Formats: sequence, C-alpha cells, structure tokens
Amino acid sequence: MDDTLRNLNELFIRAVNKFNKKDMFYYKHSGEWLMMSHTELANRVQDLAMGLMELGVSPGDRVALLCEHRPEWSIIDLAILSCGGVVVPIYATQIGSQIEYIVNDSHARMIFVSTRAQLEKVLSVAQRMDQLEYIVVIDRVTLPHTVKPVMQVSELEQYGRPAPPARSKRLQEVRAGIRREDVATIIYTSGTTGVQKGVILTHGNLLSNVAAALADFDIGDKDIALSFLPMAHVFERTVMYCYLDRGVSVYFAESIDAVAANMKEVRPTLMTSVPRLFEKAYQKILTVGNSGSPLKRRIFRWAMDVGKKWAVQSHTSGSVGLILSLEYKMAWRLVFSKWPPILGGRMRFCLVGGAALPPDLSYIFLAGGVLLLQGYGLTETSPVITVNTPQANRIGTVGRVISNVEVKLAADGEILVHGPNVMQGYFNLAKESEEVFTSDGWLRTGDIGEFDKDGFLRITDRKKDLIKTSGGKYICPQLIEGQIKISRFVSQVVVIGNGRKFPAALIVPNFETLTTEAAAMGIIEASRNSLVARPPIIHLLEQEVDRLTPELAKYEKIKKVALLANELTLEGGELTPTLKVKRRVVEEKYKSAIDKLYESGGES
Repeated sequence: MDDTLRNLNELFIRAVNKFNKKDMFYYKHSGEWLMMSHTELANRVQDLAMGLMELGVSPGDRVALLCEHRPEWSIIDLAILSCGGVVVPIYATQIGSQIEYIVNDSHARMIFVSTRAQLEKVLSVAQRMDQLEYIVVIDRVTLPHTVKPVMQVSELEQYGRPAPPARSKRLQEVRAGIRREDVATIIYTSGTTGVQKGVILTHGNLLSNVAAALADFDIGDKDIALSFLPMAHVFERTVMYCYLDRGVSVYFAESIDAVAANMKEVRPTLMTSVPRLFEKAYQKILTVGNSGSPLKRRIFRWAMDVGKKWAVQSHTSGSVGLILSLEYKMAWRLVFSKWPPILGGRMRFCLVGGAALPPDLSYIFLAGGVLLLQGYGLTETSPVITVNTPQANRIGTVGRVISNVEVKLAADGEILVHGPNVMQGYFNLAKESEEVFTSDGWLRTGDIGEFDKDGFLRITDRKKDLIKTSGGKYICPQLIEGQIKISRFVSQVVVIGNGRKFPAALIVPNFETLTTEAAAMGIIEASRNSLVARPPIIHLLEQEVDRLTPELAKYEKIKKVALLANELTLEGGELTPTLKVKRRVVEEKYKSAIDKLYESGGES
C-alpha cells in the first residue's frame, strides 16, 4: 500500500474493485456460517452513508458506535467515514454512566447500538445527553417511545436507497473531499487509572500505520482470518483495515467463549489475540496433561520440558544438538502433534498485543508449532510502534520499530515515539495533550523499555506501574507477573508492594488444577474461600512463585502471597475492556487482605 491514498474510504473502495470476492466476511447465523461479498458490503456501506447524510450528518460530526464484534461494526464504521463523520467507538461492555460520558464529551449527534440490552443502557441515560439526536438499533426490536428518536438500522439504509444521481454524486464528492489530516475517529482509552481520554486519530494516522504494518507481512487474498477482539480497540480495527487492503477473508467469531470451537471450524491462517487467550489455553493443556495416569503425567511433563528446551535452543542459536533433536521428535509425536489441529491446522502465525506475552508461553507454543508474534503499540499511535515478524522474531521482545516510525528512549528509559501514526491530541483536553508530548514533539508512551544490540525493543514496565519499596528500590511488577503466570496453579497474579518493605503477590489460582492437587494432598474443601485460606495451599503457591522466579534480585523476591477466591473481571471493575489490571482498584478492593500480608512484618 502506498501513501497516495487520501482517506480510508479510498482504501475500502480500491479493495472492493481489486478483489470483488464473494466471501469477504463470514458470520454465524442460526448455527451456520453465512458469507458477505465485497459487493454486498459496498452496497450496504453506501446505503447507510446516504441515510446518514439524509439525517444531516456532515463532515466532522461525531457518531458513536456501541456494538459487539460483528460485521455490522465494520459496515457502520465505513459508512460513517464515507460521509465524513467521526467514529466514536464504545466498548460493548461499558455501563450507562460511561456511555453517557463518552457521548457527551465527544458531542456525538447519533449513536448506533446493537441489541435490546445495549439500547436499554443508552435509554437509561438518554435524558442526560442533550446533544444526542438519534439512536439507531441494529437488531430488530420493538422500538420504545422515548425522549430521543429511535429507529432501526434497516430504516436508515432504506433512506439511502434507491439513491438519486444527485445524492450519489454528493456522496462521491464528500468522500473525495476527505483529506489525510481530517479526523477519522475519537477513541476513548480504556485506561487503568483516571478519566477516559478521547484520542484523536486522523485518516492519515491510520493509513500510515496500515502501510507500515503490512510492509513486513506476506498476507493476501488466499488468507483466512478469525477475528474476535473488540473493534472498539484500535488494534483489531487497524488490523481489519489491513485485511480489507489485502483481500483477506474474515470470519467473525461468535463470541470470545466460542473462539476455540470456531478455530476448528474455520481453520484460519491468521489471527490476532491478547495473551490471556493463550494463557488460558496453556492452563487447560496443563490440566489435561496432569490428569492422566502416573505414567502419562511423567511422559507429559518430560515432553513439555524437552519442547521448551528445543524451542529456546532453536530460537536463540538456530541449531539443536542431535540428542535434543531426537528427544523433541519423540515429544512431538507423543504430545505436541496434537496442538496445531486445535487451532485448525493451518495457522501460519498469530499476532499478539494488548499486554505482555510471557516468553515461556511463546517458547512452549513454538514447540507446539504455533508461532506467536508479539507487537507493541498504543491507542495514541494508531496503534503499532514495533512488531515481531515471521522473518524477524525475537521472543521476549516486542519486535523492531516499523518503517515509518521513530523511537528513542528518555534518560529514565521511557519510550518516546515520533511519526505519522501519532495522534493529534486528546479531545477537549489541551493540558493533558500538551503534557503527553515532549517540548520537541515526541509522544511520551508511559512505558519503560530497552533495545537489544539488534534493535529489538523490550518493554520492562509501565512507568506508572513501577513499584517503589519503602527501602527505595524500584520493582517491575509485570515482568515478575509474567514469570508466575506460567504455573499450572496460577490463573491471575498482581504483584504489590508500593511503599511497603517488600513485594508480595495476590494470586487467583487455577482452581481446576489446584482442587485436584489439594485432593492428592488430602485436602477436600467445599468452597473456594475455604481452599485459599488453607496454609498448605498457600505454601504450595509460595513454592511455585519461588520456583518460577529464581533469578530475581533479593529486593524483587516475592516474600508472601494472598490467594483470592474470585477471578478479576471486567464486570467486577478490576479489569479494563482490554483486560488490563486496574491496579489501584485491585489494591483498594483487597486492602484488608493486603494489610494482613504486611501485619507480621517480613524481610526488607
């Protein structure tokens, strides 16, 4: 893709004319996969864009989009962009007060909602959204009488068809008049702290990132992608523009819970994910592998050890000794050969972003024939800054800087970014916009990192997440958490200790595995609350933490752990929509448990 494109609409129209596939999008309906062609997609986008113009949407107007991951998300996104509108995505998981804030702050004139449940959330706060003029529902529902006009998306499409020549010409003129510097979207950060901020991205920001991200990947119209991440997040949305540009056929997963089943049905060649999906898959593999007879368990553990050694050696040195090679062939036959079919058997690679990917996880999946490529970016950078590729992959890093972006490190190690992908600022927040840039125009990412000798970037932690003990030592919690997560007994972990004498950890156990192990120890508990309070169980997890973190400095060592009976969830407020831990929320919610850890003192 070149830089002559003026806007995202031109990318879309060019793709339709170039590929004209019968199977651009696939989606599940009544248990069957249905497909949508480029022609149908283009017609629906045009009809909807014309309908929006009929309702008075003009270039620069903000239109909110509250929808789960489904083809309509892309259709509406492209339609809003076609008439010069600014797309304001809202995560489908957000509550009424958050929706109210985003709609009011962005001054959105309209909002699209997907379902009856989403409509009810909007209606619960509609009276407090003065500038909102229309609510458009995607699913067929009985439309209520409300203070705001509500219509079906099918009605809006009808407004746009049939299109008289004069109106069609007007749409073409609007599309042609959109420039690279015009705003395409305002994306409100999910944020682990503070108020949500609206990130302003232009057509040029997104186009430049699509061009640079695609430069190092050989993907095309023969590829098949399974898509399940929310497109309210810029990562999956930019990836979708990449798929459009290269003619990749896209299957929309039914839900996150259905991803595993959908992979077997679809047999994708490409995929994007967050680490959590593979962490859970690995936990399941460990649970199954450790549940057989004593002989099968020994074989499984031997194979996992051999596989990891093989992956580390082959990845770091490019060669493997004869004995290890023979051992790995046996391990593959006994254990790892079963892994690729779980992902459909055709997966070339999976791009992973959104959070740190533990190196051990990458190595073990590499042993299983699954190539995980970690990248790094921010909403503020459209999002890609660095990425590992099939040709240049270094596990434990987030890859090299993409072609049209510059990165440098500040004196304290903070990653600074400059390039055509960097946002214009935060909407309605002049002070915050000024503060996030250096005096010479470099974006402060808030992440701490370092480059290796070959230019691969390693993220060491979030600047705001660094823990400073009462002894003045700085600790990077995410690195330690990544090591601990590999345990078959651990589901989630949060390292704590800011202002305290030593670091500790809150751990949500993998209860399926832990319950089996507890039974083998003669511990039978009726409830999770009882199980996590048992001293032998706490001791077991403390041993696991010690085993997995042997190279930590003395001041970094986890001295104590507290076990939590419940998962950290989005609904519970402990996670952001992108599944990052809200550390302040967790520390407030579990303050009494944390205080108990430090009551009896400990090493400093």
